[in-house]
Amino acid sequence: MKTESTKPQVNRGIAKIHKIVDKRVLDKGAPYSERRLDNLLENLQKKDRARSIDSALRSYFYAEALKPYQAELIKMQAHLEATKRKVIVLFDGRDASGKGGTIRRLTRYMNEKHYRAVALGKPSSNQRTELHMKRYIEQFPHAGEIVFFDRSWYNRAMVEPIMGFCTRSQYRAFLRKVNDYEESFISDNCTTLLKLYFSVSKKEQYRRFERRRNDPLRQWKLSEVDLQAQELWDEFTEMKYRLLQKTHTKKNPWFVIRADDKHKARLETMKLLLSRIPYRGRSRKLDFRLDPDVIIKGDKEVARMEKQRRKHGHFVR
Repeated sequence: MKTESTKPQVNRGIAKIHKIVDKRVLDKGAPYSERRLDNLLENLQKKDRARSIDSALRSYFYAEALKPYQAELIKMQAHLEATKRKVIVLFDGRDASGKGGTIRRLTRYMNEKHYRAVALGKPSSNQRTELHMKRYIEQFPHAGEIVFFDRSWYNRAMVEPIMGFCTRSQYRAFLRKVNDYEESFISDNCTTLLKLYFSVSKKEQYRRFERRRNDPLRQWKLSEVDLQAQELWDEFTEMKYRLLQKTHTKKNPWFVIRADDKHKARLETMKLLLSRIPYRGRSRKLDFRLDPDVIIKGDKEVARMEKQRRKHGHFVR
């Protein structure tokens, strides 16, 4: 088994197993039990058995590969608690780019008392009359805490102007002021702000949308914005370019996560956090080097996008 395989990663593998189980042995909707498992193993064809073993091994391998870094995240969290430092991590980017899944892997073994994952819904009628940043600031971490924003105040720079949820003047005012706001957030010298933009290809986004559409356990993830994301692909790409160009700064840089491969995106995001947030007891055995094909600084991504536009006449992603 190659560790750098280009085959579809774990969730696709498990989907294959489901198809084999449903098609070959089990009736749709039948309960899963030990007896039916034995029946399944007896009746699996050689080809299906090999595929199932491959998928199961990949699932196990990917989960085990994350564990040493998840253990480091626990050390990091303990250090933040001891030193009373605060961390804010923004997860922004394309729809269906794996933001929520990455947050779940990051926090799986963390102490729930000292982190929060925040995913704010639509602002209330009162909140719409207040400062755009206010409802996010209200969720900021206390001393010793880390907060993960599953979409952040940068909705004002991406989704809202495209979908008509804010005015052009509100959009422009946000871009003028946001860098100053963020500098004020870290001015206490106790707060770290980390900004992550998750990026997927148009083809991969479409595949994930189709999976959501056809899976009753994932249909809740499809939103009004999701349903239009493919049609508005170029508009979102243009907003991504402006976002990175205007709000990537030396003090608060953006990091673009290439997330077509979910496992690599999750692993490299863990490494990024552990590299950007100092803590005691860091393992000397683990490799914390970042994959430059997965983690890209915002200014480099802007340069790449400009090169693509000169070559193709438009942005590629």
